[in-house]
Amino acid sequence: MPAKFFENWVLKLISLAFALVLWFFVMGEGRMEVAHILPLEYENLPEGLMIANEVPSSVSVRISGPRTLQMNISPGDISLSVDLLGLQAGVSSFKRLDESLNLPSGLKVTRISPSYVDVKLEHIREKDVPVRVALAGEPSPGFMVTEVRVAPNRVQVSGAESELKGVSEVFTEGVDLTGVQESFSQTVAISYVGNYTDLKENKTVDVQVALRPDPDYVSSPAEGEESK
Repeated sequence: MPAKFFENWVLKLISLAFALVLWFFVMGEGRMEVAHILPLEYENLPEGLMIANEVPSSVSVRISGPRTLQMNISPGDISLSVDLLGLQAGVSSFKRLDESLNLPSGLKVTRISPSYVDVKLEHIREKDVPVRVALAGEPSPGFMVTEVRVAPNRVQVSGAESELKGVSEVFTEGVDLTGVQESFSQTVAISYVGNYTDLKENKTVDVQVALRPDPDYVSSPAEGEESK
């Protein structure tokens, strides 16, 4: 028996030493907590619906685990998403976002903010509304605006159904008439900014402003002196 015990004693000693080194490495490896900012993606949005509320585009996550695992994590190794598949119009609450986080084995989430998200889905609608020209300033004395034309005179606004109900018209950016003495035309941008609606196609319109001398205008003595 003693003879068998001492057989291959060198290999047994090496194995024991290796086991001790491995044990000390495992027991001595410290755990660490690392903070990450992860993009929050919204997947599988149902056709004909849109997100119509403010939702976070990223989350703050603190992850705890062995130092060696933490050091080997790259930003592309972990991701976070909200699955909207099969949802109907209305508000849906997604709680425990950490449960959808694809973490490597051995790591765990100790803190996540926000920990939940509410998503409001609305039907996408379209509405045809008139375009109003915003005039600024006054023509030169003795001239008057006789007509303002805009083409196209109606545009389509598209977006969330609830917001679209409150849109009855859109305005152009200001067309400056200061000191103008003759008819003119110009291309003008439509000044429209919605929260969850937008112009579908036309972003600009052509504006024609017609002027003529004012037959009822009588110049003042001061203006007569200036003309001289």
